[in-house]
Amino acid sequence: MSGSTTLSIRLSTETKEQLGKLASATRRSKSFLAAEAVAAYVAREQAIVSGIEQGMADMKASRTIPHDVVMAELDALIDGIERGDR
Repeated sequence: MSGSTTLSIRLSTETKEQLGKLASATRRSKSFLAAEAVAAYVAREQAIVSGIEQGMADMKASRTIPHDVVMAELDALIDGIERGDR
């Protein structure tokens, strides 16, 4: 792990109590668990933002298929399966 820094956050009393119980049960510090949770949250949210940014770039570059075209193809596929086409 690279260097670390301190961050203060405000938690509800209930969340702080639950964090304390989890820390005791896992024999980890509250600080460790909070850091892990924040890291996981940041990674997940960054992946979402990156996906949205990629989608916007695809739209601008016309690398998308219109919804009605996709739905027509999907409907045709479903109809074919219902008729027994393979």
